[in-house]
Amino acid sequence: MSDRIYNVLFLCTGNSARSVIAESILRKDGEGRFRSFSAGSQPKGQINPFALKVLEKFGYPTDGMRSKTWTEFVAPDAPKMDFIFTVCDSAAGESCPVWPGQPTTEHWGIEDPAAVEGTDLEKEAAFEFAFRYLKHRISEFTNLPLHVIDKLSLGSRLREIGRLDGATHLQPKAN
Repeated sequence: MSDRIYNVLFLCTGNSARSVIAESILRKDGEGRFRSFSAGSQPKGQINPFALKVLEKFGYPTDGMRSKTWTEFVAPDAPKMDFIFTVCDSAAGESCPVWPGQPTTEHWGIEDPAAVEGTDLEKEAAFEFAFRYLKHRISEFTNLPLHVIDKLSLGSRLREIGRLDGATHLQPKAN
């Protein structure tokens, strides 16, 4: 087994909900094997309170989390990413920066829970659905034998994970 720690960046447009939830899930469930980060192309500047509530409800970390721009991760002193996952269709359709080190990228679209209108219970339920979908995908990802899988097989497997229940159906443009 490899002792390597992989850096993973989750991207969304606003970096206030889905990408933050994914960062927290991987931070806890992939501890010791992965370092997780999140960012947005147009960050809202604050994390959605329902995202924080759901993470805390399920025992996932929220300390140190903030809404931030993806340009932080192309700076010379930024951690080199091994994997980048877009979790919203808007971010997948945007022109992304050129990522140092040519990380493996894939789209894992999830419906935006922050777009749900209704009662607070209905909004919280939408965030719980997003949490569960992301947790399932991240569980599949963390169970991949990354230290022995070839790049072609890895890409195929990551695309399959992106098509699991809850997937949006955007066909992202090629980078």
